[in-house]
Amino acid sequence: MQSAQLGLLDYAILAIYVIFVIGIGFALRRYLKSSSDFLTSGRSIPAWVTGLAFISANLGALELVGMAASGAKYGIATCHFYWVGAIPAMVFLAIFMMPFYYGSRARSVPEYLKMRFDERVRTLNSIAFAVMTVFASGISMNALAKLLNQLLGWNYHWALWICSAVVLVYVLKGGLTSAIYTEVLQFFMIVLGFAPVVYLGLKDVGGWAAMTKLLGGVSVDPAALHLKEAGTSYAANAWTSAWQPLLGGPQSNPMGVDWFAMVFGLGFVLSFGYWCTNFLVVQRAMAARNMGAARRTPLIAAVPKMLFPALVILPGMIAVALMSIPAKNYRIPPPALEEKAIAAAIAAVKQAPTSDLQAALPDIIEKVSGAQKGINSQTGKPKKLVGFDQAKLAEVVKTYAAKPIEKNQTKEDKALRAEFTGAFSYTITDYDYDGVIYSLVSKYCPTGLLGLALTALLASFMSGMAGNVTAFNTVWTYDLYQAYIARNKSDQHYFRMGQAITFVGILLSIACAYFARNYNNAMDIIQLVFGFVNAPLFATFLLGMFWARCTGTGAFLGLFGGIGSSALFHSLTLAIGNDPGVKGGYLHLVKSFPSEMAQNFWLASFAFVTCFTLTVVISLATHRTKSDAELKGLVYSLTPRIKDEQKAWYLRPATLGLLLLAACVVLNLIFR
Repeated sequence: MQSAQLGLLDYAILAIYVIFVIGIGFALRRYLKSSSDFLTSGRSIPAWVTGLAFISANLGALELVGMAASGAKYGIATCHFYWVGAIPAMVFLAIFMMPFYYGSRARSVPEYLKMRFDERVRTLNSIAFAVMTVFASGISMNALAKLLNQLLGWNYHWALWICSAVVLVYVLKGGLTSAIYTEVLQFFMIVLGFAPVVYLGLKDVGGWAAMTKLLGGVSVDPAALHLKEAGTSYAANAWTSAWQPLLGGPQSNPMGVDWFAMVFGLGFVLSFGYWCTNFLVVQRAMAARNMGAARRTPLIAAVPKMLFPALVILPGMIAVALMSIPAKNYRIPPPALEEKAIAAAIAAVKQAPTSDLQAALPDIIEKVSGAQKGINSQTGKPKKLVGFDQAKLAEVVKTYAAKPIEKNQTKEDKALRAEFTGAFSYTITDYDYDGVIYSLVSKYCPTGLLGLALTALLASFMSGMAGNVTAFNTVWTYDLYQAYIARNKSDQHYFRMGQAITFVGILLSIACAYFARNYNNAMDIIQLVFGFVNAPLFATFLLGMFWARCTGTGAFLGLFGGIGSSALFHSLTLAIGNDPGVKGGYLHLVKSFPSEMAQNFWLASFAFVTCFTLTVVISLATHRTKSDAELKGLVYSLTPRIKDEQKAWYLRPATLGLLLLAACVVLNLIFR
């Protein structure tokens, strides 16, 4: 993918946005007088603001880059992350769980667990959640650095550190309030920046009907575009039908899952685990000014959430349709080659005998693959890139073998080297699906619109990082530092600690960003992280909120066992095509899955069932330590119901929830 050329107007739009968000932090600084103001916003924000912040905090790399990548990789089935994997859980959070969170006056989700169970459960959840937030933050920043590297040619490392510094400044100055109001701005920037890209892309492929027809051809022979292995074939609606391919089983859809894994693994375990227990999003609702506003927050967020597939999944489907039209000369970008892989490619090309190129190609491929991906510890051989188009590779070798591509000193040398790198990269038949949205922005956006689209991407990634960092500093300060390290200190002491740990959280996020570079789809890695943390935690919450007999010992050991079972499952399973290592199978390969997403869904299901079973069994075998009176306001059956019959229908969470669920059912039927 060629680097995009920014004009003066594009730079002006980016600069104005960055100055504006930093200005929000400085403007709100004078209102921060306590640790509560910095970490929880003092519960003073109106529902429409917390509602938009609730959805915007989720609009990081997971939403824009990850969903576009999954739209290309898996098709319209990705919409299940919204219509099955989000809306029902958001309604459940508003109606049933927010009264406990907000009414208990807990400052965080782990603090609620302390009130319901004991310190052990709170500590375990705090540590697990802290790890999850820095990973999620790192994924957002990795996506942003890749964007600036692939789209603009900026150095990946510099981009990562500079953008992290911008987030650090506005969070450090304005705390959670700054993050929330910035997220509202980012919501509108994202919509304005991406709507034109979707419109232009859909128009370019001929509209919805033409795109559906093109994807039908892709479904029948996905190997023709190197989307699947040779011999793979699906029904014509595999990329364009949300439900019918799932009913045919894992072999009938590109995601490699069946309806049970989708409904139970995603729709119940991962969905409810994320939306109902993840303090990142719950924190926004807890910042609302009263109980009614807190309960309406996820319902307000659910309205745009339901419509977002058109903005974030459709671009991925457009990208695949474009690839099937040779005249468009478009492809999803290949993985970015490391500098050592480029050096290996140059050396191999210079040494290749021009008299017998075909015999030299396997050696070139092995050397570049080894430099790019390292050595497989089990086989001792280089890990392989998915593949090369050998005809194109032969042409590249023939074209550049006699040219001085090994030089890298003058401006002309660097230009030739960059030209060779681009040509060589595009002989790789593997795809970096995270590059889908970048490539479409580069293809369709002229000056001005390019700046707006880039600002939208910048906004999404920074909101993802800021949201996770503000959740991280709250959990660390209140649930770990105040609880165990420095008790009974002044409020100003905790205020300063919250600011200091924000800096640490940014550094940890940067470290996790480097780890996230191992994955070519942000959605795959984020769902893996959620499977480790949120899936077993949801079992703990479900039993704790709706079963008074659940004990602290049962909850602690069940949660510990659930998290441990996630690690065990991951160590014994692997997605087809991956090497054992960070993506699984590092102890022993017992089970292979058709895709990383299928592996994630079953991992989450396994962790949930393990945690649920252990918690029930151990609770029945141990004594309760809290009476019914102590659990009032913490357990559903022991808590008085909130009366809202006298309110207008649009202020009643149950009524709004039913309307949202009905709309969700209609969308599932339309795209079934």
